[in-house]
Amino acid sequence: MKPYIILLIIGFCLRESGSSFLFSTISDECSKRYYSSTSFVCVCNSSYCNFDGSLLPFEENQVRVVKSSQDEFLDIIINVNTTIRKQSIHGFGGAVTDAAAIDIKSLSQEAQNNLIKMYFGPQGSRYNIIRVNIAGCDFSVRGYSYDDIPIIKQAINLSSEEIYIFGSPWAPPAWMKTNNDIGGDGQLRKDMWQPYADYLVKFFQMYEDNLGVQLWGFTPLNEPLVAMNRSDFPGNTCVWFPEDMRDWISTVLGPTLEEEGYSRLILMIYDFNRLYLESYVEPILSDPSANHYVDGTAVHWYDDDILGPEGLDNVHNMDPSKFILYTEACTGTDGEDVALGSWDRGEQYINDIIEDINHWSTGWVDWNIVLDQYGGPNWEDNYVDAPIIVNTTADEFYVQPLYYALNLFSRNVARGSVYIHSDVNNDNIKTTAFVNPDEEVVLIVANLISM
Repeated sequence: MKPYIILLIIGFCLRESGSSFLFSTISDECSKRYYSSTSFVCVCNSSYCNFDGSLLPFEENQVRVVKSSQDEFLDIIINVNTTIRKQSIHGFGGAVTDAAAIDIKSLSQEAQNNLIKMYFGPQGSRYNIIRVNIAGCDFSVRGYSYDDIPIIKQAINLSSEEIYIFGSPWAPPAWMKTNNDIGGDGQLRKDMWQPYADYLVKFFQMYEDNLGVQLWGFTPLNEPLVAMNRSDFPGNTCVWFPEDMRDWISTVLGPTLEEEGYSRLILMIYDFNRLYLESYVEPILSDPSANHYVDGTAVHWYDDDILGPEGLDNVHNMDPSKFILYTEACTGTDGEDVALGSWDRGEQYINDIIEDINHWSTGWVDWNIVLDQYGGPNWEDNYVDAPIIVNTTADEFYVQPLYYALNLFSRNVARGSVYIHSDVNNDNIKTTAFVNPDEEVVLIVANLISM
């Protein structure tokens, strides 16, 4: 049997109890700022940031161990079966929203460079997916701007591989909706089906031809049922039921993409929580005409703490040729908006990523990569947390446990890696495993017991 190189990633509750701190190789020292006895962030500015070291080569029959704490061990048995191979991984990343762009640009140029390197550079998290909002979203301060373009171009230049960029619209223009309002529970008027498809094509043309940024894919609408029966819903939204989405894709959108030369773009449907996942996706995937144009299903994490992952399995089984990708997640939607240095929130990320990947997700895309100290700006006052928080008056930014939670995956699981089966003899231990393109086995282990 061929020997495997194993990269073992161990996350012990994501809590500090020793000198090692979620860094995969020799790393710069974290400049810690405490917010409680165990809650801290790593402070970065224009002159300093704690980048990861370069990944060091090693030989067969060696194990490289990355862990979040020292001197804590459990007696567990983990089985990894490299012959049970499932989905291929697209990657990991986050959204460069208007708010993220505004906050990044509030820093000096040197601090901006350090922040973008933390996400996209070879000594950072190596993000390889970016989500952008098509026109306005809640994390905007006005109708829309393209402040994100210079940041995206810098990320592309830093990355050692192609960055998959996909767009998501929050709503059609108000005049295309039945309620003539950007918010509320209005739907896309049926006489606007073609104009809306043309509207999306114009965005693709503008992004690629005018701004020089190549797109990988898109979703037709963010959270199509979030405002259902909510006429007072304040934000950019549009109610779009699955049967209408099916018919629009098969008769309007798909043919338009082919005619305009954009059929190469990856089309992901749904882009919402687990709650309506199966009932929304089934009418679309079961229709041959619509199915022909669909590449995958986009899912958000906001119901994951109350609904199990079985729906992901069921959607995969509807058509195994279509992938599932998690496209939005954030903490702070309940309780404290920004909880600086929260290890509990980092633990939530790791637990969810492992569960989603173990149930067919091909990657995981965070919400805003950067926000300010209040969790904004957000014109709806819908403030939340982010992996990096910018202090807009001190020219510094705070790297949170949320960042290092995602970093475990994005830095160590390469695009094209294949998920392999793993199991463990302890319900409080979560595992997921991969074979990287270079045949390196990556095993990620999370201990959810506070020790």
